[in-house]
Amino acid sequence: MCGIFGFFSFQNEDATCFPHRMQTMLHALKHRGPDDDGYFINDHVGLGNTRLAILGIENGHQPMYSEDNSVVVVQNGEIYNYVELQQEVGKCKTNCDTEIILKLYEKYGPNFVSKLNGMFAIALYDKKIDTLFLYRDRVGVKPLFLYNNKNALFFSSEIKPILYTNEKFTVNYCALNSLLTFNYVLPPETMYTGINHLMPGYYCSIKKNNISFFQWWNLADIELNENLKEKDQILLFQDVLKDAVKLRLRSDVPCGSFLSGGIDSCSVVAYMSQINQDPINTFSIGFNDKRFDESIHIEAAVKRFGTISHLQIQDYNIEKDWTQVINYCEQPHGDVSFIPTLLLSKLAKENRVKVILTGDGGDELFGGYEKYLKILSGHDFLSEFSVFRNEDKKLLTLNKLDETFPTSILNKHFYKFQHQDKINQILAFDTLYLLPSNNLVKPDRMGMAVGVETRSPFLDYRMLELAFSIKGDYKLKNQITKYIYKKAVENLIGHHLTYRKKQMFTVPIGEWFKTSLKSFAYESLNEKNSFISRVFDIEFINKMFQIHCSGQVNYTREIRLLLAIQLWWKQFNRFCIL
Repeated sequence: MCGIFGFFSFQNEDATCFPHRMQTMLHALKHRGPDDDGYFINDHVGLGNTRLAILGIENGHQPMYSEDNSVVVVQNGEIYNYVELQQEVGKCKTNCDTEIILKLYEKYGPNFVSKLNGMFAIALYDKKIDTLFLYRDRVGVKPLFLYNNKNALFFSSEIKPILYTNEKFTVNYCALNSLLTFNYVLPPETMYTGINHLMPGYYCSIKKNNISFFQWWNLADIELNENLKEKDQILLFQDVLKDAVKLRLRSDVPCGSFLSGGIDSCSVVAYMSQINQDPINTFSIGFNDKRFDESIHIEAAVKRFGTISHLQIQDYNIEKDWTQVINYCEQPHGDVSFIPTLLLSKLAKENRVKVILTGDGGDELFGGYEKYLKILSGHDFLSEFSVFRNEDKKLLTLNKLDETFPTSILNKHFYKFQHQDKINQILAFDTLYLLPSNNLVKPDRMGMAVGVETRSPFLDYRMLELAFSIKGDYKLKNQITKYIYKKAVENLIGHHLTYRKKQMFTVPIGEWFKTSLKSFAYESLNEKNSFISRVFDIEFINKMFQIHCSGQVNYTREIRLLLAIQLWWKQFNRFCIL
């Protein structure tokens, strides 16, 4: 796990500035790789890395070079099947997965990436053809941002190194539109016009006179298997998940897991306990507010799986913690579960556990959210997915945004997945957008902020391909979410942990807006010369806040998103132009 960064210059620039450029980017990413760093640079290309040493600790320094020095590579993430790939490429000098990338490229060329089972962002420069290749994994577990200012293309695992190019970036109103609708910014956009994500499952090649993008993996290529019986689905699910967990336990440093007491983390911990001889370390957060506290379920899981439990009942310094979270994210997110994820990561770090397995992806692949049931029962898709509906966005933004945007996005998506049933179409939307834009940002940014690597067995590509070959009727059945998944793990984790009522991993911030956070929220929303005061209708916001505090309508999602935007603007406005 690392951070990667660099550039490809298209102009005849003064190359004496390149080392300073690389040092600036390295410094901005150092938290992602506190163990080591390095970079390659010539007269127009730079590739850099900050390293969190997980595999090949003694000999995994990056950049890595081919034997003839003609190919240079830096990587962020892990290639879980590197042991099997070693047998395919022959003798290696190191036991590090980065060397496998080099040898695969030399053997198969740019399309080598399809052989990788892992989470990764890769930069590879081939001197012989003067071409830089940038790759991103299938579902976007690892981030990679691009910025082309016509003189040079910059790339980085995070946005700050690009912001430090000393340019001002116009606020992206298309990104703001998606943020107000979905609670996160849809890729490839970011809040900074011109800075984009490399889309999951894509790679790009950069030459002096050309930038080309290629989709090397496509979720829409997966077809339903109408002949897959329930018992076969159960056996396949069990086999794939167990092997995915096993692969993700490959590490030269201690591994542990987050444990919420929910079905996803319990299933992962159960298989970890089967595979590991020694008890595993699990890390959990509890709350004093019983409506959000899962401690009783966590304790039941700890007892069943025999883990070494680290359970922390948490009080928050919400203003400080939230500000810190937004700083690490570099964009506003309305999801405040980033805060407990950061605290869990710190807890793991304090206990010297460097690798953490998580249950991310289980809900999106197998239908774990109640909103899916509501849509199937006739509720409007956008009403269940949106924070602000179009009519409210018009009032909030004084008609500044394109009201056709959400519908056009959905129409394109459903057309692309017309071969799937309605349930899988909905799940595919969250897999392609919610996961890489929000739910996977959480473990990546919050873990890397403190030098902890998170791994998600449910996002093994074999599990993705299995999930979207299973008919939706087996995922949501008889008003039961995750129907086939629950059948597959009931004996593994027990009936209670399988069928207990789902709780969202979040904090009771909506109640705090009425009490302990009321002053903070009101003052933030009414701050002068702020993003909110310059872009939104403050009277509309204050009326909404007043109604929420009176208990008439629950506007928690709307208020926390507006506050997240405000916190983002306070920290990043120096890089932005409205």
